[in-house]
Amino acid sequence: MDPEVRVLRAAGGFGRARRLLAVASWLPCVALGLALSSEPLLTALPAHHCRPDPALLPPTLRALRGPALLEASVPRLGPARSPSPCLLLRYPEPALRARPNGTGPCTRGWHYVLPAAGLLRSPVTQWNLVCEDGWKVPLEQTSHLLGWLLGCVILGMGCDRFGRRAVFVASLVLATGLGAGEALAASFTALLALRLLHGGALAGASLTLYVARLELCDPPHRLVFSMGAGLFSGVGTLLLPGLALLAQDWRLLQGLSALATGLLLLFWGYPALFPESPCWLLATGQLARARKILWHLSEASGVDPENGPEEESSLATELDILSAGSPQPQHHCILELRHTHVTWRNGLILGFSSLVGGGIRASFLRRLSPHEGVFYGPYFLVAALEMAATIFLLLTVDRWGRRLILLLGTLVVGLASLLLLAGAQYLPGWTVLSLSVLGLVASQAVSTLSSLFAAEIFPTVTRGAGLGLVLGAGFLGQAAAPLANMHGRRGFFLQHVVFASFAILALLCVLLLPESRGRGLPHSLQDADRLRRSPLLRGHPCQDHLPLLPPSHCRTQTQLV
Repeated sequence: MDPEVRVLRAAGGFGRARRLLAVASWLPCVALGLALSSEPLLTALPAHHCRPDPALLPPTLRALRGPALLEASVPRLGPARSPSPCLLLRYPEPALRARPNGTGPCTRGWHYVLPAAGLLRSPVTQWNLVCEDGWKVPLEQTSHLLGWLLGCVILGMGCDRFGRRAVFVASLVLATGLGAGEALAASFTALLALRLLHGGALAGASLTLYVARLELCDPPHRLVFSMGAGLFSGVGTLLLPGLALLAQDWRLLQGLSALATGLLLLFWGYPALFPESPCWLLATGQLARARKILWHLSEASGVDPENGPEEESSLATELDILSAGSPQPQHHCILELRHTHVTWRNGLILGFSSLVGGGIRASFLRRLSPHEGVFYGPYFLVAALEMAATIFLLLTVDRWGRRLILLLGTLVVGLASLLLLAGAQYLPGWTVLSLSVLGLVASQAVSTLSSLFAAEIFPTVTRGAGLGLVLGAGFLGQAAAPLANMHGRRGFFLQHVVFASFAILALLCVLLLPESRGRGLPHSLQDADRLRRSPLLRGHPCQDHLPLLPPSHCRTQTQLV
């Protein structure tokens, strides 16, 4: 048994204190889910048309008012005869006849059908991000997603260097300040920059909370507490439209979101609710800090740190053994994993599966859009399907294993995307709808399980950066959707083809992953590389499963060679 594992067991294991901390870590997920889900509301495009301009009408029509003025000024489109969103009718000069001879752009702004997504005022309506300026909405969406990516990568590395608690508190401070700044943004350019930074801060807070929670749990409880946090995050997503209906102004909505993150800082900024991860402190050799936290956890769990139970060492004894050589704190970079080929390979595979799960989701959602006429239908449907995917993982992963469920989810994603790509125009409507719903659930399951799998295979000393890269790959995949929307139908088709091909390739890559169910977390790079380099295991099958198999298992297999 590894020294770090013995120390944690002597401190009470996954006892009362660690269970309460893990449960308490669910509550911030509501506020973080609320803040991270605000993008669809802020960029929702309301129905709109040009404001009539009487100066463009012939003198005989300038006295018109109401619907008659709208009929004479705005062209009608399609069988529904809906007003054109970006054009006004033009009349000949001099206007001898009251009959239009062409169209032109809007001259007096737009009329919006409000509220849109519960808001009477949004960035779209405030800065008229429609028609010629419609490209700014996908730009803002892409910028926000890239902010999540940068936050996961940069703050993930900071999480390994400065600790889980320090980065979590710093991320909340940044998120609170940047969220308040968004509410006061005076221009679209300022909002664009603030959304980029705000997304990064929120992603960093979510990442560090995820890692700290995982390191609190023992193997049998990792899945339950990780999926429980996902359900609480879904609750925040479902609450957001109600909050928008109450606020009705996007600035007030952003202010309330900043207030929620500020309250998290007020409560979870205290060490009692969010102590530093003992696993990270032990893995990096910071034994003095680890002693204080473990001593408190031991006493809170009802375990005497001075006198352990029979046949087991006490916490004080185990810590004395670890500190015998006066170890100095050691921090590591994610690039050092290139010498641990198995972990590096597994991380790349999980990053690729996360990229596919995040990127292909927009293709399935696009197939659902024609069946939903309003904003709320797709929004609540996606949130409900994400929670359904979480419940599915909760019921199946511990029973059948991470690798098998990830393989099944990737297979469903690939088959659903290929069927929709090849035969959407020939399939009945209910079949297209069913495949889209199934694909959304499977893609969400693939993304969520890839994150959990990655957090389990990366060593503690690089877990933040490793998980950050995997999550960042998922956000990179999601960023492809706004860019595809800028190119219309052709961009959507190309995106669907690319990610459907990636899904098939990811299916083959997942076959190379080992299983991690019930295995202890690797704490250091030495744990991930020690037995792989052993000459006794050279060429043995156990070598390919490190660092996921415990050393005792590999020693048993070595005796059989």
